[in-house]
Amino acid sequence: MAMTRQKRSITLSIDETEKAQLEQLALDFGQNWGDRPNISKLLKAIATGKLRLAANHDWDKDRIDRLARGLNLLKDEGYWEEALTLAQLLLERSELNYPLRQELQAWVDRPGIPWRLEIDRCIRQQRPFRLTYQDAANRVWHFTVRHAKIERYEDHQYLHCWCDETEGNQDIAPLHHNWTFRLDRIPDEAVLSPAAGPWQPELSYLEVEFFLVGGLALGYRSKTKADIINEWQPETQRRRVVRRISNTFWFLRDVRRYGADCCIASPADLRERFVQELEQWMASYREEKP
Repeated sequence: MAMTRQKRSITLSIDETEKAQLEQLALDFGQNWGDRPNISKLLKAIATGKLRLAANHDWDKDRIDRLARGLNLLKDEGYWEEALTLAQLLLERSELNYPLRQELQAWVDRPGIPWRLEIDRCIRQQRPFRLTYQDAANRVWHFTVRHAKIERYEDHQYLHCWCDETEGNQDIAPLHHNWTFRLDRIPDEAVLSPAAGPWQPELSYLEVEFFLVGGLALGYRSKTKADIINEWQPETQRRRVVRRISNTFWFLRDVRRYGADCCIASPADLRERFVQELEQWMASYREEKP
């Protein structure tokens, strides 16, 4: 004797508008009976996990942007697992614009270049390493790195490090062991190898003294702990600042925008370097006419 399986039915208390909305959802997700949307199939698909319910996709652009910036910070600091989790969370959101979705998906598919993962590991474990680097002129350099940190300057990430090698370094003598490498110029196929010897506790630093005058002197505020002295001198109506720096290129790039309202006092070799730059500017303006 054949036995038939009885199916239980449920009754939905909904109005015509809600019914139409459910039918539209069934149609959108392919839950049809023939050519017609089928609400029962839609509910069954949800119950069996074939379709998953999610919270309303109503995140605004500011929230998405903040999370994307947070993701970049996690990557910059080497927190790859946390960054991957956040990226996957963002990819579940329908609010992502297409370029950001493409960028995140590409990174999730290939979350880390092997050398970058190894650099982060060496920094955390304070282990010296050997590094190959290709500069803007396509010259290949080899360095023994004994202290390093990854920092962002403007639009690029850099490996700021203390190395045994000083040949070719164009900074002033006290900072000859410090190098700054753009991460995107380290070859993808680069292989890091362990280096013998100790890990340096920090980069080389020097203290720079400069004075601010005019409106800049009144409005200047220290933005980082790098300014170890920031004092107003009422007798001369100027502000004295002493800043601890590890790279003169970025320091001069920072203070250059202050123009005549800023005067570097010491060290003498840094002051002289800046004077030479200004003289070169003046010479180029005198020689080159529009």
